Amino acid sequence: MASQTGQDAKFFQRGKIQEFRAELHAAESKDKKFTKRKTVLKKIVANITMGNDMSPLFTDVVQCLGIPLIEIKKMVYLFLVCYGRSKADQIHIVIPSFLQDCNDRNPLVRALAIRTMSYIPVPVVIEPLTEQLRHCLKDRDPYVRKTSAICVAKLYTADPRKAEKGGFVEMLRDLLVDSNATVVSNAVAALCEIGDRQDGVTFRLNLTVANKLLTALGESSEWGQIYILDSLLRYVPDKHEDAELMAERVVVQLGHANSAVVLTAIKVLLYLMNYMENRKLIDYICKKMGPPLVTILSSGPEVQYVALRNILLIVQRRPSVLKNDVKVFFCKYNDPIYVKLAKLEIMYRLAREENAREVLAELQDTRGFRRYASEVDIDFVRKAVRAIGRVAIKVEAAADSCIKALLELIETKVTYVVQEAVIVIKDVFRRYPGKYEGIIPVLCENLDALDEPESKAAMVWIIGQFANRIDNADDLMDDLTFGFMDEPVEVQLALLTAAVKLFIYKSQSSTSKALVHKVLKWATEEVDNPDLRDRGFMYWRMLAINPTVAGEIVLAEKPAITNDSDRMDRGALDQLLLHTGTLGSIYHKNPETFIRGAAGRALTDSPALNPLSRQVLVPLSLPAMPRAIQIAGPGPVEPSVKDAASAPTGGEQKPTPAVPAHLIDDGDGGDGDGEGEGHDDGDYDDEEDHITSASKPLGLDPYANLDSAFGGGGGGGAGSTAGKSYADDLLF
Repeated sequence: MASQTGQDAKFFQRGKIQEFRAELHAAESKDKKFTKRKTVLKKIVANITMGNDMSPLFTDVVQCLGIPLIEIKKMVYLFLVCYGRSKADQIHIVIPSFLQDCNDRNPLVRALAIRTMSYIPVPVVIEPLTEQLRHCLKDRDPYVRKTSAICVAKLYTADPRKAEKGGFVEMLRDLLVDSNATVVSNAVAALCEIGDRQDGVTFRLNLTVANKLLTALGESSEWGQIYILDSLLRYVPDKHEDAELMAERVVVQLGHANSAVVLTAIKVLLYLMNYMENRKLIDYICKKMGPPLVTILSSGPEVQYVALRNILLIVQRRPSVLKNDVKVFFCKYNDPIYVKLAKLEIMYRLAREENAREVLAELQDTRGFRRYASEVDIDFVRKAVRAIGRVAIKVEAAADSCIKALLELIETKVTYVVQEAVIVIKDVFRRYPGKYEGIIPVLCENLDALDEPESKAAMVWIIGQFANRIDNADDLMDDLTFGFMDEPVEVQLALLTAAVKLFIYKSQSSTSKALVHKVLKWATEEVDNPDLRDRGFMYWRMLAINPTVAGEIVLAEKPAITNDSDRMDRGALDQLLLHTGTLGSIYHKNPETFIRGAAGRALTDSPALNPLSRQVLVPLSLPAMPRAIQIAGPGPVEPSVKDAASAPTGGEQKPTPAVPAHLIDDGDGGDGDGEGEGHDDGDYDDEEDHITSASKPLGLDPYANLDSAFGGGGGGGAGSTAGKSYADDLLF
């Protein structure tokens, strides 16, 4: 193979169209073994690879299609894939060869022909493609069937109506129970691609088909396993036991060597946990998910970053997965900056009372003055300093150590470090009122080092809030307001509020009176910003009418700051976890927001869905479809499904019973991991502790009015569904 590659390298030289045409014509004589034409075609393919336009040779190249040599056919078909769409006016001359090859005795030729036709989405090719594809989907050779399955997805992309009317989606459904695992995985891939389109059919799996797919999982290739695992997200369990049995069969895939298979298996397990109630099994699965994720972090930096972005979502939902592995995320000296920043965020997410000392020691190191003395990225150092303050807010037991570390950082006199320290200390003051105000003099000594709007506004807030404890607050505020008109709006708003607070604290001081009058006059008469001007008028009116009431309003007790501000919405988090291992998990955005035509995903309601997950369900806005498509799926009717189908569908539906108050996760309850204060970080873990077997399943059929919603027969009558329940349909 290596010698063959070395010999083919000589073909990668820019050639002229006239020369290639002359060589093809000359090779027609005295070329019984087709060696000359093979050589010319290699040169043409090499030029296509280099980006040279070879389309003028279309008629000359397609004449070689009749040569009964598989190597030549591959090169001609590759040429057609590249230029067939642009040569739509000449493609008709190739149709007879396509039809002949689709009936060839060699399965490789049949598969090659049907695949090439699917790559040329022009009407003159699509028409014969539909007829040949119908036969190839039932071909005796599995290689032809698995190639044809992918061709159905391409046909659906080119002409959805023709694919639906031709019954190709139903034929794909039949391939799900094929005896060959590769055919099954390709059929699943095609159905998933069709189902992921906004205008595609809705693809659902019932329990029988899902179990058949799991059976084919062990015999499939790595990418086939990924497609099959991903398709399991389209199965909605009706019973807790069904989800638990399926999770036990999927968990073995966590030991796979391919990181993509591991991430997809984790995605399926996280999805199934929403429908499980076995507390021990959930804890066991969380424990099993940790080592594979740690193993992925030993890969290259690019794979590391993908894993870290996914881990950041996972630990917010299930902190127990990696609660004892925080050391894995300590930064290395040779980590790229994007990997360091991702690790920094995860370290904060995993911080709790038991490991706060280790995390703080690492954060002090990562500030760039000890082990990372050569670190030149200022943004990384800033985020490390800010993370120390966030840990102080999150873990109360570590607050003293964090404040001590921040004071050490301020003593370094490095400008950007001091500024970040001031910003986070302001939040610490709000989190623990009346506890750390003794360090204010140290902050005031570094006032001249603050030249950024956020840090200056934070320092102004500190001076105004604690003006009664700062002896020279008048002088400090007078210096800060000297350049009021030149400051950013953020600083101006802070100065205005701080001046009013200073006046209220020291109403007898002539300096504070003159200062507040001057600032209010600037804010109301010389400033163009409406927010600043309106706030100035509001303060002036309050002080003029009743200074005592103004003091009660401005100096009112403020709620203690928490770490809820960086908490991701639970519903959005559950939705993002359905995209684990994809671009959506890297961007932390749903694919439909940045991929045109992509369909959204969300948890589906069912009697087995946990009450807390049901409370935060995110509804998906489905596009209007011209008609409903119903295809009866294989497998026996599930007993639980019959019960659901017998529920009344017409008339007024009963409202869903409210979840009892003790089931609501208010952020104060324990998470079963012994994390103590660490639970306040907004990470949703193990809330199913509160769910008991006494929780009643919903008695309503969530799909009762599906036909009318998609423009089909309405009312949910027997005639509209032909007596089939919704879970008996593989696709509907």
